Amino acid sequence: MDQNEQFRYLHIGLPDDIARRKAWGDFDGAARLIDRRIAQNSLPEELRRRLTVEREILRRIPEDYPLTREEALAAVRAHIPDFSEAEFDERVDGGGIGWRYIGGEMRFFNRFFANLCKTDPAFAARAGVPVHGAESVTKEDGEGRLDRVARILRERGRLSNRIRIRAGVRVKEESFTPGMSVRVHLPIPAACEQQSEIRIERLSPESGRAAPEDAAQRTVCWEETLTKNRAFTVEYSYVHTAVYRDLSSAKADLVQPAFDTGEMPPHVVFTPYLRMLAERLTQGAEDPLEKARRFYDWITCNMQYTFMPAYFTLENIAESCARNFRGDCGVFALLFLTLCRCAGIPARWQSGLTAEPDFCGAHDWVRFYVAPFGWLFADPSYGIAAVRAHNERRRRFYFGNLDAYRMVANNEFQAPFTIAKRFWRADPYDNQLGEIETAQRGLGFGEYDRFKEILACEECL
Repeated sequence: MDQNEQFRYLHIGLPDDIARRKAWGDFDGAARLIDRRIAQNSLPEELRRRLTVEREILRRIPEDYPLTREEALAAVRAHIPDFSEAEFDERVDGGGIGWRYIGGEMRFFNRFFANLCKTDPAFAARAGVPVHGAESVTKEDGEGRLDRVARILRERGRLSNRIRIRAGVRVKEESFTPGMSVRVHLPIPAACEQQSEIRIERLSPESGRAAPEDAAQRTVCWEETLTKNRAFTVEYSYVHTAVYRDLSSAKADLVQPAFDTGEMPPHVVFTPYLRMLAERLTQGAEDPLEKARRFYDWITCNMQYTFMPAYFTLENIAESCARNFRGDCGVFALLFLTLCRCAGIPARWQSGLTAEPDFCGAHDWVRFYVAPFGWLFADPSYGIAAVRAHNERRRRFYFGNLDAYRMVANNEFQAPFTIAKRFWRADPYDNQLGEIETAQRGLGFGEYDRFKEILACEECL
């Protein structure tokens, strides 16, 4: 069995003794108990697979939570010398500073400071840190870039960008050994309704093999023995087209198709809570478009953006988001997708990059199907960013529509590569930045560098 197939059993609960040790951060003890269980011949195969994944999760969790309280305070005070312990504790209690127990001690999320800067403009200003990313739009003639694009789409009905990107990965020097054999995967544009004229412009090394354009998670793959460390890079170009749908007064057919409405364990699962939530949010609504709109409105108006630990270590992402009211673009996308499927609305994952003229970053969103309109889009993360910017018109735009600043590499969640990985992926569900494995194991994100840059992004008619 493909190792990543075992993640489909992650929704199975842990035995109580293992769960208690994990909650306290006694990962060595939990791993020891897992080994005892796995050695039992009578263990159900499904639970065996779930525990096998859990053992690797336990190994990876500490990478995301390395900071002691003193170290976390020092990280803030390097920018804000008068930041008090009371302020720190208030942000911990308010969920702004992520933490978990490691060995019975509170340890803090390694990206908590960047998190605060991204989600709290006042904190970022106090820290003297400029905010970058998709929500920090560039002004063009006094109009924000995303608002300008939305206006053009409303006026013209469509907008295309010709985009060229260079991306690559490289094993970190401390992880490199001369003579190591590697298998490398980098995401590249996949065929979909938004993308055309897809070209691989340059490969280094030239031996890379591109997957078919219709691959569920499309990559270019290299298999090399490295006598010297080197980067693996790809340059590609494509045209990305956004088509506007005015859904302000649209009505959908009451009878809808039944494809793409099932569960996808472990993260798209119709738990009792999510079923009840979907029913409550859609009470009194029969129109499936209105149901989807209610899901989008609830997420975008109530959730708070936060950077997340590695998805590898997360469990039941959709329900966790609905309980904690926090997440990132992929977490919000999975919650919207799951609620839609709970309500019988077909929904699919889509991801890759946001590709603006001066910014390139990993991003996830959703397609959902409503007859007679066909496939529509929802980007809850951009909707939440619009709420932070007090821009209701932009929030509404990202229900049904997307901008033309995208690179789609993945049309499915939790799909294998065309040339399969042999070992654990750094991200077992999605691929936005690339993967590397050796002849012995898959490398974690901390063991290789990833880079990407926009070489060109120009509007075309």
